[in-house]
Amino acid sequence: GWCLWDSRHTTHDITAFKNYKNGNGDIVREFVEAFRKRGLKVGFYYCAPGNFDGHYGNTLPKGKPSLHGLPPEAAGDDAGFMKKQFAELLANYGPIDLIWVDQFFNTGKRWGEIKAHIHSLQPHCLVIANNSRNFHQTDIYGYELPVYKGRKGLPGANNKTPSEVCDTICYGWFWDKARAEKTLRSAADLAATVRMWNSRSANFLLNVPPDATGRLPEQFVTRLKEVGKLLETPVAGDARWLKPGQE
Repeated sequence: GWCLWDSRHTTHDITAFKNYKNGNGDIVREFVEAFRKRGLKVGFYYCAPGNFDGHYGNTLPKGKPSLHGLPPEAAGDDAGFMKKQFAELLANYGPIDLIWVDQFFNTGKRWGEIKAHIHSLQPHCLVIANNSRNFHQTDIYGYELPVYKGRKGLPGANNKTPSEVCDTICYGWFWDKARAEKTLRSAADLAATVRMWNSRSANFLLNVPPDATGRLPEQFVTRLKEVGKLLETPVAGDARWLKPGQE
Protein backbone atom coordinates (compact mmCIF):
# COMPACT_ATOMS: atom_id res chain seq x y z
CA GLY A 1 0.00 0.00 0.00
CA TRP A 2 2.99 2.36 -0.18
CA CYS A 3 3.05 4.58 -3.27
CA LEU A 4 6.39 5.51 -4.79
CA TRP A 5 5.09 8.98 -5.63
CA ASP A 6 3.47 11.78 -3.64
CA SER A 7 -0.19 10.82 -3.90
CA ARG A 8 -2.90 13.32 -3.03
CA HIS A 9 -5.15 10.48 -1.91
CA THR A 10 -3.07 8.83 0.83
CA THR A 11 -0.28 9.48 3.30
CA HIS A 12 1.07 5.99 2.60
CA ASP A 13 3.42 7.29 -0.05
CA ILE A 14 6.96 8.47 -0.78
CA THR A 15 6.65 11.41 1.63
CA ALA A 16 6.94 8.95 4.53
CA PHE A 17 10.36 7.78 3.30
CA LYS A 18 12.36 10.37 5.24
CA ASN A 19 15.66 8.59 4.57
CA TYR A 20 15.15 9.13 0.85
CA LYS A 21 15.53 12.79 -0.12
CA ASN A 22 13.92 13.70 3.20
CA GLY A 23 10.54 12.51 1.95
CA ASN A 24 10.63 14.76 -1.12
CA GLY A 25 11.56 12.12 -3.68
CA ASP A 26 9.54 10.75 -6.57
CA ILE A 27 10.80 7.34 -7.65
CA VAL A 28 8.14 7.08 -10.36
CA ARG A 29 9.42 10.24 -12.05
CA GLU A 30 13.05 9.13 -11.75
CA PHE A 31 12.08 5.79 -13.29
CA VAL A 32 10.23 7.19 -16.31
CA GLU A 33 12.87 9.84 -16.98
CA ALA A 34 15.72 7.32 -16.80
CA PHE A 35 13.98 4.98 -19.24
CA ARG A 36 13.02 7.70 -21.71
CA LYS A 37 16.55 9.07 -21.81
CA ARG A 38 17.57 5.65 -23.12
CA GLY A 39 14.75 5.39 -25.64
CA LEU A 40 12.87 2.76 -23.65
CA LYS A 41 9.11 2.56 -23.29
CA VAL A 42 7.55 2.79 -19.83
CA GLY A 43 5.30 0.34 -18.04
CA PHE A 44 3.86 0.48 -14.51
CA TYR A 45 3.04 -2.37 -12.11
CA TYR A 46 0.02 -1.89 -9.85
CA CYS A 47 -1.19 -4.44 -7.33
CA ALA A 48 -4.93 -4.64 -6.75
CA PRO A 49 -6.22 -5.59 -3.28
CA GLY A 50 -5.48 -9.11 -2.14
CA ASN A 51 -5.59 -11.39 0.88
CA PHE A 52 -2.03 -11.05 2.18
CA ASP A 53 -2.81 -11.65 5.86
CA GLY A 54 -1.02 -14.72 7.14
CA HIS A 55 0.85 -15.11 3.82
CA TYR A 56 4.40 -14.27 2.73
CA GLY A 57 5.43 -13.21 6.22
CA ASN A 58 2.56 -10.74 6.67
CA THR A 59 0.73 -10.85 10.00
CA LEU A 60 -2.38 -8.77 10.63
CA PRO A 61 -1.95 -6.86 13.91
CA LYS A 62 -4.50 -7.80 16.52
CA GLY A 63 -7.54 -5.53 16.45
CA LYS A 64 -6.53 -3.94 13.14
CA PRO A 65 -8.69 -4.22 9.99
CA SER A 66 -7.27 -5.91 6.92
CA LEU A 67 -6.27 -3.34 4.30
CA HIS A 68 -5.81 -6.00 1.60
CA GLY A 69 -2.56 -4.40 0.46
CA LEU A 70 -4.11 -0.97 -0.09
CA PRO A 71 -3.76 2.06 2.24
CA PRO A 72 -6.44 3.01 4.82
CA GLU A 73 -7.91 5.68 2.54
CA ALA A 74 -9.10 2.92 0.20
CA ALA A 75 -11.37 1.35 2.84
CA GLY A 76 -14.87 0.73 1.55
CA ASP A 77 -14.12 1.67 -2.06
CA ASP A 78 -11.06 -0.18 -3.38
CA ALA A 79 -12.01 0.34 -7.02
CA GLY A 80 -12.73 4.05 -6.57
CA PHE A 81 -9.39 4.52 -4.84
CA MET A 82 -7.55 2.69 -7.62
CA LYS A 83 -9.19 4.90 -10.23
CA LYS A 84 -7.99 8.02 -8.43
CA GLN A 85 -4.45 6.69 -8.29
CA PHE A 86 -4.47 5.71 -11.96
CA ALA A 87 -5.61 9.26 -12.72
CA GLU A 88 -2.48 10.56 -10.97
CA LEU A 89 -0.15 8.11 -12.68
CA LEU A 90 -1.59 8.79 -16.12
CA ALA A 91 -1.77 12.58 -15.79
CA ASN A 92 1.58 13.42 -14.22
CA TYR A 93 4.18 11.29 -16.01
CA GLY A 94 3.51 11.70 -19.72
CA PRO A 95 2.51 8.88 -22.08
CA ILE A 96 2.54 5.51 -20.31
CA ASP A 97 2.86 2.55 -22.64
CA LEU A 98 1.55 -0.19 -20.39
CA ILE A 99 -0.01 -0.86 -17.00
CA TRP A 100 0.34 -4.37 -15.58
CA VAL A 101 -2.27 -5.06 -12.89
CA ASP A 102 -1.74 -7.90 -10.45
CA GLN A 103 -4.70 -9.66 -8.80
CA PHE A 104 -7.18 -7.69 -10.91
CA PHE A 105 -9.83 -10.35 -10.22
CA ASN A 106 -10.14 -9.12 -6.63
CA THR A 107 -11.89 -5.99 -7.93
CA GLY A 108 -14.81 -8.19 -9.00
CA LYS A 109 -17.41 -6.69 -11.30
CA ARG A 110 -15.71 -3.28 -11.17
CA TRP A 111 -12.62 -4.37 -13.07
CA GLY A 112 -14.20 -3.46 -16.41
CA GLU A 113 -14.92 0.00 -15.03
CA ILE A 114 -11.29 0.41 -13.91
CA LYS A 115 -9.90 -0.77 -17.24
CA ALA A 116 -12.19 1.60 -19.14
CA HIS A 117 -11.10 4.43 -16.84
CA ILE A 118 -7.44 3.81 -17.71
CA HIS A 119 -8.23 3.84 -21.44
CA SER A 120 -10.27 7.02 -21.08
CA LEU A 121 -7.19 8.75 -19.64
CA GLN A 122 -4.67 7.30 -22.10
CA PRO A 123 -6.31 5.39 -24.98
CA HIS A 124 -3.01 3.97 -26.24
CA CYS A 125 -1.93 2.56 -22.88
CA LEU A 126 -2.02 -1.24 -22.92
CA VAL A 127 -3.62 -2.85 -19.88
CA ILE A 128 -2.52 -6.33 -18.87
CA ALA A 129 -4.69 -8.10 -16.32
CA ASN A 130 -2.35 -10.72 -14.90
CA ASN A 131 -3.22 -14.28 -15.95
CA SER A 132 -6.31 -13.21 -17.88
CA ARG A 133 -7.02 -14.64 -21.32
CA ASN A 134 -10.23 -12.78 -21.94
CA PHE A 135 -10.06 -9.69 -24.15
CA HIS A 136 -12.92 -8.15 -22.20
CA GLN A 137 -10.54 -8.07 -19.24
CA THR A 138 -7.11 -7.56 -20.80
CA ASP A 139 -5.54 -6.05 -23.91
CA ILE A 140 -2.89 -8.78 -24.08
CA TYR A 141 -3.15 -12.33 -22.76
CA GLY A 142 -1.07 -12.64 -19.59
CA TYR A 143 0.83 -15.71 -18.43
CA GLU A 144 2.72 -15.79 -15.16
CA LEU A 145 5.10 -18.62 -16.01
CA PRO A 146 5.94 -19.79 -12.45
CA VAL A 147 2.22 -20.45 -12.03
CA TYR A 148 1.91 -22.44 -15.26
CA LYS A 149 5.27 -24.17 -15.42
CA GLY A 150 4.67 -27.82 -16.12
CA ARG A 151 0.99 -27.18 -16.83
CA LYS A 152 -1.12 -26.72 -19.91
CA GLY A 153 -2.28 -23.30 -20.96
CA LEU A 154 0.87 -21.52 -22.18
CA PRO A 155 1.02 -20.08 -25.72
CA GLY A 156 1.44 -22.91 -28.18
CA ALA A 157 3.79 -23.12 -31.17
CA ASN A 158 1.11 -21.74 -33.52
CA ASN A 159 -0.20 -19.05 -31.21
CA LYS A 160 -1.14 -15.78 -32.97
CA THR A 161 -2.85 -14.09 -30.02
CA PRO A 162 -0.90 -11.09 -28.65
CA SER A 163 0.47 -12.34 -25.34
CA GLU A 164 3.02 -11.78 -22.62
CA VAL A 165 4.81 -14.41 -20.56
CA CYS A 166 6.58 -13.35 -17.37
CA ASP A 167 9.19 -15.33 -15.48
CA THR A 168 12.13 -14.79 -13.11
CA ILE A 169 15.89 -14.65 -13.65
CA CYS A 170 16.34 -16.96 -10.65
CA TYR A 171 14.05 -18.69 -8.16
CA GLY A 172 11.58 -16.28 -6.56
CA TRP A 173 10.32 -12.81 -7.40
CA PHE A 174 12.29 -11.02 -4.67
CA TRP A 175 15.96 -10.71 -3.75
CA ASP A 176 17.51 -13.59 -1.84
CA LYS A 177 21.31 -13.76 -2.11
CA ALA A 178 21.64 -17.48 -1.41
CA ARG A 179 18.88 -18.46 -3.82
CA ALA A 180 20.22 -16.11 -6.49
CA GLU A 181 23.64 -17.73 -6.35
CA LYS A 182 22.19 -21.24 -6.56
CA THR A 183 19.41 -20.73 -9.10
CA LEU A 184 20.57 -17.97 -11.48
CA ARG A 185 19.56 -19.07 -14.97
CA SER A 186 22.16 -19.37 -17.73
CA ALA A 187 22.41 -16.82 -20.51
CA ALA A 188 21.77 -19.55 -23.08
CA ASP A 189 18.56 -20.59 -21.31
CA LEU A 190 17.27 -17.04 -21.08
CA ALA A 191 18.10 -16.17 -24.69
CA ALA A 192 16.42 -19.34 -25.92
CA THR A 193 13.37 -18.52 -23.80
CA VAL A 194 13.10 -15.01 -25.29
CA ARG A 195 13.31 -16.41 -28.82
CA MET A 196 10.79 -19.15 -28.13
CA TRP A 197 8.10 -16.88 -26.73
CA ASN A 198 8.68 -14.20 -29.34
CA SER A 199 8.20 -16.84 -32.04
CA ARG A 200 4.82 -17.54 -30.44
CA SER A 201 3.55 -13.94 -30.63
CA ALA A 202 4.45 -13.35 -27.00
CA ASN A 203 6.57 -10.74 -25.29
CA PHE A 204 8.85 -12.12 -22.58
CA LEU A 205 8.90 -10.13 -19.33
CA LEU A 206 11.86 -11.08 -17.13
CA ASN A 207 11.73 -10.29 -13.42
CA VAL A 208 15.13 -9.10 -12.15
CA PRO A 209 14.87 -8.12 -8.46
CA PRO A 210 16.98 -5.35 -6.91
CA ASP A 211 18.95 -6.14 -3.77
CA ALA A 212 18.64 -4.49 -0.35
CA THR A 213 20.39 -1.35 -1.65
CA GLY A 214 17.83 -0.85 -4.38
CA ARG A 215 20.33 -1.70 -7.13
CA LEU A 216 20.48 -4.63 -9.51
CA PRO A 217 23.07 -7.13 -8.24
CA GLU A 218 26.21 -7.33 -10.34
CA GLN A 219 25.68 -11.00 -11.22
CA PHE A 220 22.29 -10.11 -12.71
CA VAL A 221 23.71 -7.21 -14.72
CA THR A 222 26.47 -9.45 -16.06
CA ARG A 223 23.96 -12.15 -17.00
CA LEU A 224 21.70 -9.66 -18.80
CA LYS A 225 24.65 -8.37 -20.84
CA GLU A 226 25.47 -11.97 -21.79
CA VAL A 227 21.87 -12.51 -22.89
CA GLY A 228 22.00 -9.30 -24.94
CA LYS A 229 25.07 -10.51 -26.83
CA LEU A 230 23.41 -13.84 -27.59
CA LEU A 231 20.28 -12.13 -28.88
CA GLU A 232 22.40 -9.99 -31.23
CA THR A 233 23.64 -13.17 -32.89
CA PRO A 234 21.61 -13.97 -36.04
CA VAL A 235 19.73 -17.25 -36.04
CA ALA A 236 19.75 -19.18 -39.30
CA GLY A 237 16.41 -19.04 -41.07
CA ASP A 238 14.86 -16.46 -38.74
CA ALA A 239 14.94 -12.96 -40.27
CA ARG A 240 13.62 -11.36 -37.08
CA TRP A 241 17.03 -11.83 -35.49
CA LEU A 242 18.99 -10.32 -38.38
CA LYS A 243 20.29 -6.78 -38.23
CA PRO A 244 19.32 -4.31 -41.02
CA GLY A 245 21.23 -5.14 -44.19
CA GLN A 246 21.74 -8.80 -43.23
CA GLU A 247 18.50 -10.08 -44.73
